[in-house]
Parts: sequence; structure tokens; C-alpha cells
Amino acid sequence: MTTSTNNPGCLAALLRLLGIPTKPASEPEAESYPYRVRDDFLSPAEQSFYLVIKGMMGDHLIICPKVSLADIFFVIRPNENLSAYNRINRKHVDFLVCNPKTMKPRFAIELDDQSHARADREERDEFVDGVFKQAGLPLVHVPVRQSYGISELGDLFREALRNGDSNSSPKNPPEVQPQAMADKTVSAPSCPKCGVPMVLRTARQGSQSGKQFYGCPNYPNCRTVLPFSG
Repeated sequence: MTTSTNNPGCLAALLRLLGIPTKPASEPEAESYPYRVRDDFLSPAEQSFYLVIKGMMGDHLIICPKVSLADIFFVIRPNENLSAYNRINRKHVDFLVCNPKTMKPRFAIELDDQSHARADREERDEFVDGVFKQAGLPLVHVPVRQSYGISELGDLFREALRNGDSNSSPKNPPEVQPQAMADKTVSAPSCPKCGVPMVLRTARQGSQSGKQFYGCPNYPNCRTVLPFSG
């Protein structure tokens, strides 16, 4: 025999008789979702600077505010660099400037206020600068000001674009030397971007379907390919 305490409907009726409020079991507790939209996604200084550079760049470049370093960079040989991801996971850059058609990052901007003079911020900035330099992506530091010189900012951004183009991987990678093909397993070329041995793959679709090529094992984070002429 089933008692009333084992029947949810009877239990709810009993609680109501005792003056104890009830609500549907499917309704989540308010405390389970203690989230609200922030009013300070951009600080007043960041908002002011954003409007300045947005007017400068127009439709030629896309500006993405507050992007995590982990969304910009990936870790090569992750099994050997277990702590490297954690070092970038909780850090972000103030603005990431991207190609409007491909969304490929072109350079980043750090808006430096007085907090960057603290010892802990200086250490953080040194690390972030090192990450960008190693990856070949320019990072521009701009001190916070009440007003900005458009000409000065334009010079900084044009230099960053030039540096980014010179640091990018070659569009036409060098041909793999024939002797490297003797042993495909041992002598696979290294990815010019990641420095790790590449993998021999076969194109499955498109005009190159059926043809073999070397691809980076870090795909899709790295899409570098080299020709195979076996």
C-alpha cells in the first residue's frame, strides 16, 4: 500500500494544508542562476578608446573587445606543456583587431592605465608580450589619455599591420626535399609554424581529392600544409 508521503501529489496537498508553500519541482531555485548582465563590460576609458579606433578603422578591420588569450593562441605539444594553457586561460587582451572577411587576427591592443605600473601587472604584461612575440602577432600598447591623436594611432596601427604581415607564415611554403621522402614516418617535415613533425594526409574532396599532402597535427588550430611528391 502506498502512503501519502510517497505520493508527490498527496505530499504537496499536505504541505499546503500545513501552510508550507510549494512550487513545481521543475522550477529551478533562483540561487542556481545568480547571474546578471554587467554594466561595465567596457570601462569608460575602454569605451571612449573603442569609439575612437572604430571611427578610424571603419569597415576595413573588425575590433573585438576583451578576447581571451586562449581563444587567440593554442599550445603546441600540449602533453609536454601542461601548464602553458593555464597561464593564458585567465588572461585577456583589451582589443583584438581582425580581418573583416576571414576574422584572422591582425594585431592586438592593450590600453594601459595606471594599474599597469603595479609590480604584478608589469609581470603579467611581460608574459603577455612574450606570448604575442613568440606567436608572431603584434601587440600595441597605448597609454590611456583624455584624447588621442588620430595620426599617432594610425602610425602605430600601420606599423603593427606591416609587422604582422612580415611575421606570418609563408603563403607558398618551400617544397619538401626529395630525400626527406625516403622514410615518410621518420623524415616527415616539421610544421614551419609549430615546429612539430607533420602528418601525411589524403585530400577527400575538392579539386585535390585523392592527392596526398603534409598537414600539421595541430589542425584545426594550425592549418599549415606542405606538398607531398611521393
